[in-house]
Amino acid sequence: MHPAAQVPRYAHIGPYGDLAADLHAVSEWKVEPGETVAIPTGIALGLPAGYGALVEDRSGMALRGLTTLAGVIDPGYRGEIKIVLTNLSPIPHTIFRGDRIAQLRIVQRIEAEFELVEELDETLRNTGGFGSTGS
Repeated sequence: MHPAAQVPRYAHIGPYGDLAADLHAVSEWKVEPGETVAIPTGIALGLPAGYGALVEDRSGMALRGLTTLAGVIDPGYRGEIKIVLTNLSPIPHTIFRGDRIAQLRIVQRIEAEFELVEELDETLRNTGGFGSTGS
């Protein structure tokens, strides 16, 4: 879709390889503190029926305060993949053409059937949420 687009690729392959493939920016962007932008990758995906993809943070960028806020790619979507990136840091960050800006994880689609019930069965964890494991 764009001459500067790069095919997603795994940095490490094999049995202990990466779970997700890198996605790259096709143009330069300056992301101001608190700003959210949609950075084009210049690619589209032809996912087969029954599969989708999730866009995930890159850990190095997250440490600098740059995080993805959206990222579900449905099997039927054929448009350009854009990365919704937010700058949570107090300083501006520049994204350069070719920078790895997110990771793409391919997932199998499972269509669940949801059922309304009056109560749930009890488990050892039960309603323990955030911090329930002591961390």
